[in-house]
Parts: sequence; C-alpha cells; structure tokens
Amino acid sequence: MNIVTGSIEIQMLCWSVVLGLGQLAVATLGGLVDQGLPYNISSRDLPPPSITRITARLQRAFGNFRESFVYFAVAVLVVTTMVKNNPTSALGAQLYFWSRVAYVPVYAAGIPVLRTLIWAASIVGLVMVLGAALR
Repeated sequence: MNIVTGSIEIQMLCWSVVLGLGQLAVATLGGLVDQGLPYNISSRDLPPPSITRITARLQRAFGNFRESFVYFAVAVLVVTTMVKNNPTSALGAQLYFWSRVAYVPVYAAGIPVLRTLIWAASIVGLVMVLGAALR
C-alpha cells in the first residue's frame, strides 16, 4: 500500500464520497430548478411543487446510493483496518464504485432492467470487500 495514495479500497471509498456529493448536488439542483427558490428556502410546510421525471429519478438514484454507501464504507474501513486487503477486495471496491457511477445515468434515462443489473453488480462488489474482511 502506498502511504500517500492509500489502498485501492480507500481510493474507491474517497471517490465514492465524491460521487455521492455529485449526486447530492445534481439532485438538489434539479429540485431547485423544478420547484423554484421560494419553495426551497421556505420552511416547506406546504406540499412541494411537482418535479420532472428526471429529477425524481436522480433523487431516487441518490437515495439508493445512500442506502448502500454506508455498508460499503464500513466494509472498506474494516478490511483496511484489519489489513486484509487483497486483490479480491480491491476488485470489489472498484466494481462497487464503477457500478455506482454507471447507475446514475442509466437510472436517469429510465432503463429498468439494466439499472437493476448494475445495482446488483455494485452489491456484488460490496460483498467482495466484506468477504475479504471476514476471512
């Protein structure tokens, strides 16, 4: 492991944080454009104005990222702390990250079966990292 750049697993964790922040920004911007500034800076006591289909998909994709990211982060931190990194955990971390990258435009485009396959690939990657930690 390079002391400056960290393990592949840690690098993928850091890039996943960047991806999550990017998804947060895009989903928030979509809501801001669709619902307007007055609603978004209000106390939001009234029902929200409607949003476009793409904004709704981007918001759901971000929610889906948040659901799996916490498990990925814990798996990476455990495998790294226990110094159980191996080629399988590195490949799993990369599979998780790149699947999550691919998931966003596929979900936004509304491609249901491919979206599910990409999601499944990200979960396989997460399990690969976790599996290395549990050995």
